[in-house]
Amino acid sequence: MKNIKTFERFAKGKPANKERNNTCVIYTRVSTKEQAVHNMSLDTQRRACETYVRKQGYRIMAYFVGTYESAKTDERIEFNNMLSFVQKSREKISYIIVYSVDRFSRSGANAIYITEQLKLVGISVISVSQPTDVSTPSGCLQQNIQFIFSEYDNQLRREKTVAGMRDKLLRGEWCVKPPIGYDSVTINGKRSIVANKSGELIRKAFLWKFYEHLSQSEISRRLQAMGMKIGKSHLSCVLKNPFYCGIISNKLLEGRVIQGKHEKLISQEMFLAVNELLFAARKPNSCYCIDNEELPLKQTLFCNKCGAKITGYVIIKKGIPYYKCPTLHCSCNKNAMQLGILYSELLSAIKIDDKKYPSLKKEFALNFIQVEKITHNSLKTYKGYLTCVRKRIELIEERFSLDEIRESLYNKQLAKFQKEKEEIEKQMEKIKAGLVPKKDIKEEAEKIINNLPEIWMSGNLRTKRLIQALIFPEGIHYDKAMNKLFVKRLAPGFYLSKLA
Repeated sequence: MKNIKTFERFAKGKPANKERNNTCVIYTRVSTKEQAVHNMSLDTQRRACETYVRKQGYRIMAYFVGTYESAKTDERIEFNNMLSFVQKSREKISYIIVYSVDRFSRSGANAIYITEQLKLVGISVISVSQPTDVSTPSGCLQQNIQFIFSEYDNQLRREKTVAGMRDKLLRGEWCVKPPIGYDSVTINGKRSIVANKSGELIRKAFLWKFYEHLSQSEISRRLQAMGMKIGKSHLSCVLKNPFYCGIISNKLLEGRVIQGKHEKLISQEMFLAVNELLFAARKPNSCYCIDNEELPLKQTLFCNKCGAKITGYVIIKKGIPYYKCPTLHCSCNKNAMQLGILYSELLSAIKIDDKKYPSLKKEFALNFIQVEKITHNSLKTYKGYLTCVRKRIELIEERFSLDEIRESLYNKQLAKFQKEKEEIEKQMEKIKAGLVPKKDIKEEAEKIINNLPEIWMSGNLRTKRLIQALIFPEGIHYDKAMNKLFVKRLAPGFYLSKLA
């Protein structure tokens, strides 16, 4: 008869696990900053775990400390690092030592799943304050019950925390980290949300969008020039956040909004106007778009025949800009220069009703002052740019003269900096164009309204859009057959003194 071992190659199933070694890792965690700062939990957990390990004769291979990590999810950085280590370690790990099961995980079902997966590779989770024999079915059941109760406890804590946060929000008190542009400060034990230096730049972003209708990319470039790095996607979220006009919106409020007690950066009217512009930019076939100096009426011009907002284009070979109705077969297009003349004639007929609106001229003038302030700040930024570029040009010329760089590299870099310099100077000229001096605005507000055609024709895109927004809030209509501009409604206080 053959030896029975001859048939072992036909056996089924895997051999039983060999005896475990005595290697382990210690995992400790605190879920709040206060516990870590005041040392309320980490040292206590570590000492208890080390005491248990010495008694059992285990060998510690690594420590993992999950500071400030939340128990809401098992997608924790240090937790995942620990799992990866114990599964990939060259010297097989047999135990994960924790102070209590809630330090390992409070998400009950997921914790049970993780411990089961660890068992398959011969790793057990041991709690030193809740000892159970996880090698037996009853011990595994006890540990699973502990996981479930930990999750229940976590849900109770969360419910109380959420209720407290909701109450604060309902009182108009922002209770979490404030958005960019604000700081949380505590004065005499009272927490307040106040604007910081970034907040002033955020306010400028709203003003640029409101007065100039700039794209998010252009606003982002300007902010970066002033030292604030923010992408256009993040900027879009900022412009859509009502927090900046004093309104609190949070998912804990369940569809409601609350008047906040924090400092607001802009008026609610400006916030709504800016978001109307953002909404218009998302509409299909929208002509809200490019900041083209040659087509300033793109934001306010409508086709009188079909009612569509008129867009525009430039004939590249001839360099001639045209306004065009986007509606198929409408054929309402017009030379931009000729339409600009019609618009100037319309502006010459605009007057202010002094009797019914005695302060309107002053308010109208103050808007120009605000725009001038924005222009002045923009010029300062571009001057800083220009100074930097000039220094770079001087530096590269000096290095070339000292034979520190090759001629090919010198020519390449010089051409690049010269192009930047020309672009900056070009932008500065655009910004400077057409604004009325501040002293004239203050002293002779009457001249502004009487010289609107000249101001509009010589002004930059910012100035032109300001005039359009203040006088024609609902836009103007162009009738190609009659070659005339029509206004359905002017802003309150303005009227046409004659037919234009």
